Amino acid sequence: MSTAPLTANAIGILRQLVAFDSVSCNSNLPVIDFIERMLKPLGFACMRVPSHDGVKCNFLARIGPDVAGGIVLSGHTDVVPTAGQQWDSDPFALREDAGKLYGRGTADMKAFIAACLALAPEFSKMKMEKPIYFAFSYDEEVGCIGVPHLLRYMQDHIAAPAFALIGEPTLMQVVTAHKGVLSFETTVYGLEAHSSQPHLGVNSLHIGCELVHFLTKLGAQIAQSGARDERFEPPCSTLHVGIIRSGTARNIIAKECFINWEIRPIPGDDPDKLIAQFDDYCREWIAKMQRTDASATIVTKPMSRMLAVTLPPDADTIRQRVMRAANTNAQHAVSFATEAGVFNEFGIPAIVCGPGSIDQAHKPNEFIDIAQIGECVEFLQRLVAEVTGNG
Repeated sequence: MSTAPLTANAIGILRQLVAFDSVSCNSNLPVIDFIERMLKPLGFACMRVPSHDGVKCNFLARIGPDVAGGIVLSGHTDVVPTAGQQWDSDPFALREDAGKLYGRGTADMKAFIAACLALAPEFSKMKMEKPIYFAFSYDEEVGCIGVPHLLRYMQDHIAAPAFALIGEPTLMQVVTAHKGVLSFETTVYGLEAHSSQPHLGVNSLHIGCELVHFLTKLGAQIAQSGARDERFEPPCSTLHVGIIRSGTARNIIAKECFINWEIRPIPGDDPDKLIAQFDDYCREWIAKMQRTDASATIVTKPMSRMLAVTLPPDADTIRQRVMRAANTNAQHAVSFATEAGVFNEFGIPAIVCGPGSIDQAHKPNEFIDIAQIGECVEFLQRLVAEVTGNG
């Protein structure tokens, strides 16, 4: 039976999803309202898990029996900003050209959500032994903020699913391992003074540069002599400083300096050892700073924590099911992080497989090949049929 009508339906849904400006700084509630309006009439049990301020929410929907097992089809509703990027067309209006669909979120990752929703009417007619869950989170792009709230809700309110499929863009390759990502903001609190008398102040910018230099050396040390896993590119854990902000005027000793940095560990590597080394170095600087001003200090705040993923050996049945549905004998590892790490922390094995390429994510003129959407629809049909007892 041809899946062309389902693929066309998925493209129509994707067109509507892309039209929602669900950049992480905005509310995702209009997207959730749209999805809920589609699923409720089909008999899905719909649950909302709001953010602490109620401005955003996670969404969980179940079709099938309320029993243990089954599959979670997981995606995030937020997208990255378009500000400062040069687009050839409106990023929030889907544009088709030469077999590609352009728009913010097409690859990352509204096409996967659209494929799930296109199949929802078909799923609702199945006689299921195990349930299907749609789990759509908020604020993944700013550190997987939403999904831990969703998973705590799932622990308390539903029977444990067998596994989760995370639909991040992998060109429909089955990904069973990825690096983690831990991000931090380090703030140096110094003391302002006139630049002609630097000895009377504590220059947070100068100290911040010393901290960045230390992190840079630590990253080089990891690359040279740290643990390696040749499945990844690069094959080691990495450390990166992305932002440094400081100073108000050239002739004022900078009072505060903000440094945003991250660690992307390979599976099995302990990022806490690196964090401890940095903390020790910061303590050395705090002692020096407080010789001038007792209130001067350095504070590091964790911003996000997604652990590295390797599917455990006892999840081999799950691995085989997904690989059969994907018509492949190959499994892959990627260097980017996904919500799979959070699912694993909560005891739900997770595999990543979705349409589109990560190479297009976060870029201007983001696109997805239409053929990828068709592949995803067929893959989800096969996977759900097997998991729910309809294979």
